[in-house]
Amino acid sequence: MDLKKHIRSIKDYPKKGILFRDITTLVKDADAFKYTNDKIIEISRKINFDKVAAIESRGFVFASTVSYVLNKPFILLRKKNKLPAATHSIDFELEYGKATIEVHKDSIQKNEKILIIDDLIATGGTAEAAAKLVEISGGKVAGFIFVINLFDLPGNNLLKNKGYFTKSLVEFPGH
Repeated sequence: MDLKKHIRSIKDYPKKGILFRDITTLVKDADAFKYTNDKIIEISRKINFDKVAAIESRGFVFASTVSYVLNKPFILLRKKNKLPAATHSIDFELEYGKATIEVHKDSIQKNEKILIIDDLIATGGTAEAAAKLVEISGGKVAGFIFVINLFDLPGNNLLKNKGYFTKSLVEFPGH
């Protein structure tokens, strides 16, 4: 299946100069959504990991399926002030601003291997912050799976240069 046909591109969103790759058109198509989840699960089965983590909010869509099918615990990496218990926090830069993500301090135990899933890798700021959250929690990053890699932006190479395994289902230019 050609997933590119199911991903909408929106110019100048969320700000001028950004070409936003929108997965809502993918997830509203049952066959494309099933195919995407099946592929992510297929990749996940080849990775040695203890828990799956997802980056808010579109990462939740795909990681929850991996958690369910592979019977692995699911960790939420959320925006600032969205988790009710004690958290670790990381501030980071986005292509279009600054943000903070957090994880509950009791979500990851020492040396647990965490697979991180998100919908898209662009500049790598969010993914790198997710990796840092795993590591300050005592865990190890087992790898990253993304639906989309924006190949002409530095994110995927940033992660690979830090020694992380990454895999994406489809590639688009970022601009």
